[in-house]
Amino acid sequence: MSGCVVTVFGASGFIGRQVVQRLAASGATVRAAVRDPIGAAFLKPMGEVGQVIPIKADLRDKAAIARAVEGASAVINLVGILYESGGAKFETIHVEGAKRIAQAAKAAGVQSLVHVSALGADANSPSAYARSKAKGEAEVLAQFPDAVIMRPSVVFGPDDDFFNRFANLARLTRMLPVFVSDGFRPKFSLQDLSFDFDLFGSGGAAFQPVYVGDLADAILAVLNKPDAKGGTFEIAGPRPIRMKEVMEMVATAIKRSPAILPLPPFVGKIQAFFLQFLPKPPLTPDQMKLLARDNVPSGKHPGLKELGIRPTAPEAIIPAYLTRHQPGARRSAHHI
Repeated sequence: MSGCVVTVFGASGFIGRQVVQRLAASGATVRAAVRDPIGAAFLKPMGEVGQVIPIKADLRDKAAIARAVEGASAVINLVGILYESGGAKFETIHVEGAKRIAQAAKAAGVQSLVHVSALGADANSPSAYARSKAKGEAEVLAQFPDAVIMRPSVVFGPDDDFFNRFANLARLTRMLPVFVSDGFRPKFSLQDLSFDFDLFGSGGAAFQPVYVGDLADAILAVLNKPDAKGGTFEIAGPRPIRMKEVMEMVATAIKRSPAILPLPPFVGKIQAFFLQFLPKPPLTPDQMKLLARDNVPSGKHPGLKELGIRPTAPEAIIPAYLTRHQPGARRSAHHI
């Protein structure tokens, strides 16, 4: 990427910081397109003087988007939201914003466009989030047919909103919920005439968390892979993990003993109804719809293996950054 100009929308975010760091190391000039350039100044030291340039670009401003992509060789769109708040709606960000970026990139003669979507993207999903992701993909490809679609599973790393969220919950409440639709069932054994009760069933929804560094490596890999153009990649970790195991991993990493409780989905729906009104809701009704489905690769598209990347297991990474949630630990921000 040496000598290339690459525009990264959402550069100051959790994934964006990793992408910017790798682009700068490759020798590219990085335009960090963000809503708050001053707040994104921490990106500058990731490269040489003048190599990483934060610029203001609101996804609702076509002119700002056009300026951000003008003269760029490649464009990467990492912008996404997990819940709706104020003017930040799924349709506005995932669909209309993505479409504007693709239109501007095509008009500017950009050679490569990478659009980061989500593994659960599905036009027929009951979740508005998942439907908007699928619609956004369609809009991007309609404007820029050679765009590469990246569908990551849940992304983990030092500043993630997945393992950290549950670790914080365990620290505050001393309990961790697992929503199960096939639990609370009696189990009989005719062999020894025993009776038991299966509380967790299959253990809740399955995820295949991918390390943020692996995702960033995959994004750079497709930029350097001409035959990736127009393709879709499912980016996931080494194996599926049920929600119960996720909670057990968190409990072990933070050295606490929270109660891991199986709960029927209707309890989660009630909780989500009230929690959605918080400034930063830990759970929303739409997210409960996502939790009703497994979030694992379909197997229909290539992934990290085809890009020559060996996926990193959560067990190898999360103990290091969840230490901030251990008893007596000082909590601090992590940017890299």
